[in-house]
Amino acid sequence: MIGIIGGSGVKVSDLLADPIEQTTVTPWGEATVWRGHFAGQRVLFLPRHGPGHKVAPHAINYRANIAALWHAGARQVIATAAVGSVNSAAPPGSFVICDQFIDFTVGRQSTFFGPPVPPAPDDSWDLLLARCAEVVHTDFTEPYCPNLRYHLIQAATELQLPHLQAGCYVCTEGPRYETPAEIRIFRRWEADVVGMTGVPEVALARELGLCYATVALVTNMAAGLQGQHLAHTDVVALMRQRGQALQDLLKNALGRCRKGAGPGCNCRGERS
Repeated sequence: MIGIIGGSGVKVSDLLADPIEQTTVTPWGEATVWRGHFAGQRVLFLPRHGPGHKVAPHAINYRANIAALWHAGARQVIATAAVGSVNSAAPPGSFVICDQFIDFTVGRQSTFFGPPVPPAPDDSWDLLLARCAEVVHTDFTEPYCPNLRYHLIQAATELQLPHLQAGCYVCTEGPRYETPAEIRIFRRWEADVVGMTGVPEVALARELGLCYATVALVTNMAAGLQGQHLAHTDVVALMRQRGQALQDLLKNALGRCRKGAGPGCNCRGERS
């Protein structure tokens, strides 16, 4: 089953038909997942910031979110993200299919692995928690699933949506926006977009063996690259303006995933 993680401006009512809300108690806390139909198939939807967008990026319980999707049956996850651009080739309104990330966060719980192991709310978590007690090092040569990325790229190309087929996502701690000085550093690092939610989400998904990809929608040029101050209301407004394009992209990509063609991946590969 495919799970969709909705970022800022992406609501369950925009995507799912006949949504059914389910709160899951995971060993790492509670998370809300909706079951429903989208693009002709059953999917799961998780609002990253919780119902009503009430949780700030730095306070999100990423481990509970990813664990809840895994427990609900998701094995592939497409995450949406509202981002600022540090690359003039990715102007506001365009999409970026991320292929690398840089972690600029400082205070987040970023792994399931290693003691202490939390208590299991029921025996359905026993096998996972036994594995989480181990010391595990996960390969991140390809942080995002190449198979899901392929389908997203093909979908964006067919729909003639402006997009970059690869891009480096810098994740900052938030909730403040970045300074122009930080953005200048990110440009020297050859980053493309900047956001506050992509890490540790991508890493936790890989630890549980989930295929995971991020489609980032550029809502603004980053600090110092535009002639005005940044405002979250502007981010939400752009997401709404491009909401139909994002839905079309997801529908097309999910249809391609259902057919099963693609280059394959090693997202459930060896860990040491």
